[in-house]
Parts: sequence; structure tokens; C-alpha cells
Amino acid sequence: MSSVPAHGADRVRVLSMNGGLEFDRGTSVSQPPSTFDLFVDRGFRALSHVGVMLVLLIIALLLWEIGGKALPGMQRAGLGFITGTTWDVGREQYGILPAIWGTMYSSLLALLIGGVAGITMAVFLTQDFLAPRVAAMFRTIVELLAAIPSVVYGLWGIFVVIPFVRPIAETLHDEFGWIPFFSTSLSGPGLLPASLVLAIMILPTVAAVSQDALRAVPFRIKQAAYGLGATRWEAILRVIVPTASTGIFGALVLGFGRALGETMALAMLVGNSNQITLSMFSPANTLAALLALNFPEAGPREVEILMYGAMVLMAITLIVNVIGSWIMLVANREPRR
Repeated sequence: MSSVPAHGADRVRVLSMNGGLEFDRGTSVSQPPSTFDLFVDRGFRALSHVGVMLVLLIIALLLWEIGGKALPGMQRAGLGFITGTTWDVGREQYGILPAIWGTMYSSLLALLIGGVAGITMAVFLTQDFLAPRVAAMFRTIVELLAAIPSVVYGLWGIFVVIPFVRPIAETLHDEFGWIPFFSTSLSGPGLLPASLVLAIMILPTVAAVSQDALRAVPFRIKQAAYGLGATRWEAILRVIVPTASTGIFGALVLGFGRALGETMALAMLVGNSNQITLSMFSPANTLAALLALNFPEAGPREVEILMYGAMVLMAITLIVNVIGSWIMLVANREPRR
């Protein structure tokens, strides 16, 4: 048995017994929580509970306020409001099916573009393709995209994106016009420029959350893949990305929710036309743009209808988040092979 002398009350005796180490109980650094520690812990728990209750209270008040104003519109318009295709204030005909279609179409197209770009960027910035300082600089640049106002994105889309994609759209329409996605020409605002700008707007969210998911993968998993003879790209695509797939899917759900609620940029770029079409070059409409453009001049009866539309948009966002949370829950419960 050997011991190492220490100074004062904090000395630790090291005992070599059967090749192991043992610490003297009387000199252990672990201590029961003090009264102050218990007070801080209970205070933090209480503040956490209060924060959760405040969030639930805000959601309840929001639903109460919007739902109360939307109820007369629901009673007057019924389900025909959701399935209708005509929006005519003069004749009091209100239908938001084209706006629902445009919302989902533009958001899914933006998610396809921004999701692929965001995940690719996350892999590029976390898997040692760049020096740490250069990777940190690129991460900062991507995060700064989230600070740009929506109206600036809208103006950039009008003066840069639309002139850039118009020749490409015309070529695709002339050569492949028989395909429904290219069946119309791009005369100005439309689904494609709106989706491109929207993809850039959701890129910081997808990239940031995907980077966190990839960093959370234990390094020993990557080492094990290399030990089994995997190449760098095999380790990334067949081991690291599948292991982080739940977090990456969460990033896509957050990006999709961000796209569903975007207002100003889409109001400037989507074209605000109530029609249902598969063509990416055709103008369309979204629920958020419809609400933003009609509220300033709406009368009391139209405000009730617009509140009804706001409830529909909230319901779509809620359904998307519930489905995403359920898929992530099921994925976490399934054993990984």
C-alpha cells in the first residue's frame, strides 16, 4: 500500500489494492448540497415551471383572441372557405385553397433546395474539410443570413433573382414545356423565384441545427468506421449522417415551419394570383401573403374571414410540427442497426 501526502483537509490518500485506486472517504471532495445549492436548484425549477406555464398561457390567449374573432367568419363561410378557389371581396366569395396550395408548394420546394444545401453545408463545416478558423468564419457568414430583413430578401429577389432565372425558365419552357412543372413561362414573380429566396432564408436554420446534430455524434463511431476500412465519404454518408439523422430531420422540420410562415418576401415575389398549378414559373399565392396584403384595407366582415385564414395557417403549422415530432419519436424508439 502506498500513499501520497497532501496538504490540509483536502488531502487524498491513494491506495493500490489489486491494481486499483481507492480514495479515503474522510477526504473525499464530494459534499452534500448546501442550503444555498438547494435554494438555487428549487428556484431554477420554479422559474422553469413558470416559463412553461407562460408559454402555454400565451398560446392559449393567442388561440382565444384569433379564434374569437374568426368564429363569426367560420360560421358564415364554413368548410367552403377551405375548399373554395375564388377570392372576391365585392361578392363576398372567399376561398383559400389556392393559397393553401401555394403555401405548401413553395415551402416544399424551398425545403428541397435549402434542405439539401443546408445539410451539405453542415457536413462541409463539421467533418474537417476546412481549417477550424476558416470553418468558423463560414459559420458566422451563414448565421448572418438570418439577420437580413425579409423585405431586403424580397427586393433582392425582384432585382437579382428574377432577372437571373428568367432566361433559364424560358429555355426550360421552350424545350420541356410538355412537362407540367415547366408548362408556363416566367413573366415576373412566380413560385420558382419565391422558393429560391425562401430556400436561402431557411438555410441558416437547417445548417445550424444540422451542424449541432453532426457534432453530437461520438467521435469513436467515426473511428470505428475507419477501423473497419471505410473511406472518408463512406464514414460520412453511411455512418455519421445516418447516426445524426434524427437531429437533421428536426432541422428540416424547423426549416419547413419557418418557410410556412414567411410573409413579406413571398408577398413581393410569389405573384399573388389565386390559381392552382404545378408549373414552377406560374404566379401563385400563399396564406401569409394573402393575410398581409388584405388586412390593411379589410372591413369588419373581411377581418373575420382573414382571422379564419390565420387559424387555418396556424393549424397547418401545428400539424406539420406534430407529424415531425412523432416521426422523430418513432425514429428514436427504433433500434439502430
